[in-house]
Amino acid sequence: MTVTFFEPCGHDGKRVHEEIVEATENFDSKYCIGVGGYGSVYKTLLSTGQLVAVKKFHENGGVASKEAFENETSVLTRARHRNIIKLYGFCSHTRHSYLVYEFLEGGSLANILIDNVKAVELEWSKRLNVVKGLANAISYMHYECCPAIIHRDIASKNVLLDDEYEAHISDFGSAISLDPNTSNWTPFAGTFGYSAPELAYTMEVNEKCDVYSFGVVVLELIMGKHPGDLILSLSASTSSSSTPAVHQILLKDLLDQRLSPPKRQAAEKVVSIVNIAFACLQPSPRSRPTMKQVADKLSTSLPSLSEPLHAITLRQLLDPPTWIY
Repeated sequence: MTVTFFEPCGHDGKRVHEEIVEATENFDSKYCIGVGGYGSVYKTLLSTGQLVAVKKFHENGGVASKEAFENETSVLTRARHRNIIKLYGFCSHTRHSYLVYEFLEGGSLANILIDNVKAVELEWSKRLNVVKGLANAISYMHYECCPAIIHRDIASKNVLLDDEYEAHISDFGSAISLDPNTSNWTPFAGTFGYSAPELAYTMEVNEKCDVYSFGVVVLELIMGKHPGDLILSLSASTSSSSTPAVHQILLKDLLDQRLSPPKRQAAEKVVSIVNIAFACLQPSPRSRPTMKQVADKLSTSLPSLSEPLHAITLRQLLDPPTWIY
């Protein structure tokens, strides 16, 4: 059995392992707070009073589960960013293979958006901050990690919020490190509805796959629901010779109706972010911006709106921004 723990859990891995098994009553289902494709997550209170999330991999998960475990430990032991979930340690054992993360009180973005009370609490300034945090984290993975890390499963279920509504990217089980000397062809991984369209016909993965998924999550945040129908309408409109009806939709009608419309600076940011999201959703990977361009753009000041928010149509936001080129 290999047990490795970092601060703040302490370095006595065997003791912490025994404590986790005891605290979860040998991973009893009553402590389970989520189940994924590769494992189950348990809320665990350590003797120090610290809450942690323990992701225990399925015992009968086979090769895929083993690869996911190795991917997460490989990526999270070298990726350090305020918007990426912190890995405190891991245990590799034939019976109990698990990862120990920081516990984030807010839960997943997906669960927040389907809860009317929590969604209203996630008002525009907080949503805009989530977008900025995600962009910074993905840009960090693509451009500041060597080799670059491609997450491959950016989705609202894998964005966790802390009690300050700061976003943290989680679930790196499908992540890969880009090898500049190979073609980086891999079997499909990701979540349907968030994965880039080119993955339907190619197994080559690059940074632009994450860019597309980021665009989906951004629209989901702005609309308060998954934007699948809108994306379908937009892709169908590219082959139309006349002005498609979707282009005439007013932006204000797309915004999450559970919130009051954004005003002043928040309105300017929402308009800019929707324009960025549409650029990220370009069918051609080459036409999408890089995440560094997106992160840089989100950190710059914005011009005042040329017309009121309630008058802006999607047509005005669909042209790719000039700063991409």
